[in-house]
Amino acid sequence: MPRLSELLQRAGVGGAIAPAQDVLITDITADSRQAKAGSVYVAVRGVHSNGEDYIADAIARGAHAVVTEAANVTADVPVLQVADARAAISALADALYPQQPEHLFAITGTDGKTSTADFLRQLSGMLGHKAASVGTLGLRSPIERLNAQFPAINTSPEPVLLRRILSSLADAGVTHAAIEASSHGLDQKRLDGLRFSAAAFTNLTRDHLDYHGTVEAYATAKARLFSAVLPITGLAVLNRDDAQFEALSSICAQRGMRMKSFGLHAAADYRILAVTPHAGGLDAQLNLLGKTLDVSLPLYGAFQLFNILAALAMLDLAPAALEGVVRTHLPRLSGVPGRLEKIAEHHGAPIFVDYAHTPAALENILKTLRPHTAAKLRVVFGAGGDRDAGKRHEMGAAAAAHADDVIITDDNPRSEDPAAIRAAIAAAAPGAETIADRAVAIRTAIKKLQPGDVLVVAGKGHETTQTIGSDIIHFSDAEHIREAVGTR
Repeated sequence: MPRLSELLQRAGVGGAIAPAQDVLITDITADSRQAKAGSVYVAVRGVHSNGEDYIADAIARGAHAVVTEAANVTADVPVLQVADARAAISALADALYPQQPEHLFAITGTDGKTSTADFLRQLSGMLGHKAASVGTLGLRSPIERLNAQFPAINTSPEPVLLRRILSSLADAGVTHAAIEASSHGLDQKRLDGLRFSAAAFTNLTRDHLDYHGTVEAYATAKARLFSAVLPITGLAVLNRDDAQFEALSSICAQRGMRMKSFGLHAAADYRILAVTPHAGGLDAQLNLLGKTLDVSLPLYGAFQLFNILAALAMLDLAPAALEGVVRTHLPRLSGVPGRLEKIAEHHGAPIFVDYAHTPAALENILKTLRPHTAAKLRVVFGAGGDRDAGKRHEMGAAAAAHADDVIITDDNPRSEDPAAIRAAIAAAAPGAETIADRAVAIRTAIKKLQPGDVLVVAGKGHETTQTIGSDIIHFSDAEHIREAVGTR
C-alpha cells in the first residue's frame, strides 16, 4: 500500500503532507460510515446528500485524510481541497488500484449495454482469452470466487469498487473485460481515467429523466464516454442508425479517434442486410467490412444483431479472423439472463422474461416477438416508482399498440402509491387488465395461453427482488413462471 504523499502524487491531487501525517493508505471511500484507519475520505456532493456534512464523522472513525471541494475545513488530519471531488476519487482509485485487464471495453446507450457486454465476454472467451463483463448482472467471469465477491449493485459500480474489481481480474489473469457505462456513471465520472481500448454506443431513447432532467442532458452524459473517457488511441463504435450518430461521430472526429459503425444503414461498416425469424431463433445475412456472410443464431430478436455487431466491432478483428468468428462462434452465443430469455412453454406457447422498462424497449420487444407469434401476443408489465413518471403513459401506449392482450401490474413501486402508477399506465392502454399482485398477474396471463400465442413478462428481467415501500422482498419473474407451468 502507498503512503499518502505517494498516492496523492500518483493521482495528481496536490497538497503538502507533514512527515508525521505521511501514513500508509489502505482504502478510499466516499461513505463516512466505511471510513477507518488508513482511509482517505472523499467528500462528494451527491444527489441526495452532501459528503461535506460527514467529514467530522469520517475523521472520528479514523480517516487519515480528507479530500473536499469545500474551503476552510480544519482538522487534525490533512485536508486537501480540489476543484472536483468526483474526478478526484476516480484519480485516487486509479492510483491505489493501477492494475486493469489489458483490453478494456465500455458500452453505453439506453438499451443493449448488458447484452453487448456479455456477447463481447463470450466471444473473447471463444477466441481463447480469459474474459469478463461488469454491469447490471454483476461480475461475470471464469473466476467464481470473484463473481460471488462482486455481485450486482449499480450498472456502473462506484469508482473505488470498480477499480478493485478490475485489479482483482487482472491479478486473476483476465485480459479482456467489458464494462457497462451508465449515464449516471459517466456523469459522475466513475469511469474517468480507465484505459479503454474501445467503446460503443448502442442507442438513445427516453430514460432516467428523474436524474438528468432533459433528454439533452441525458445525451450529453452518454457522450462523455467519447468526449472525455475513451482515450484518443481507442476505437469508437457507433450505431449508424441512431439519431445521435452525427453528434458522436463529430466528437470522435474532432479528437482524431478511429471510428467504426454498425446497423442497417448502407454506410455501416458492420451491416445487417436481412433477418429471418424462425422458431429456433433467427437467420441473418450480414456485410462485415465488405464481406457478405450468412449466419444462423439461437437467439430471438433482430435487435440482438445490433448488440452482436457492436461487440464484434469493438474486438477490431482482421477481416479473415472476423469471417471465422461469424461462422464458428456466433452460432454458439447464448442469450443474456433476463434479456428476451425463454423461460418455459405452456400449451406450446413460449414464455419470455425481458428487462424492458422504457417505452422504446417495451415497443421493441413486442415488435421483435410479433414475427414469432402465430396467434396472440400477450404482455405483463408495470413501471417503477420514484422514477421518471412521464414514461408511464408512453409504456401503456406502446403495449396497447403492439400487443393483443395487456396486463398491467406492479414493478418496484417503491415509495409511490402502486395504484396511481398502474392508473397512469392504464390511461394510455384502453382495454388492458390491471392486476396489482405481480405473481397473480403472471399466473393469469399463463392460464390464457393457447397454441400459437407468445407471452413476455417485461420490466424486471434477471432481477430477483421487488421493492414495495421500504421493503425489499424476493421476487423472480422466472421462478413464478416456472411454478405456474409446473416446471419448477
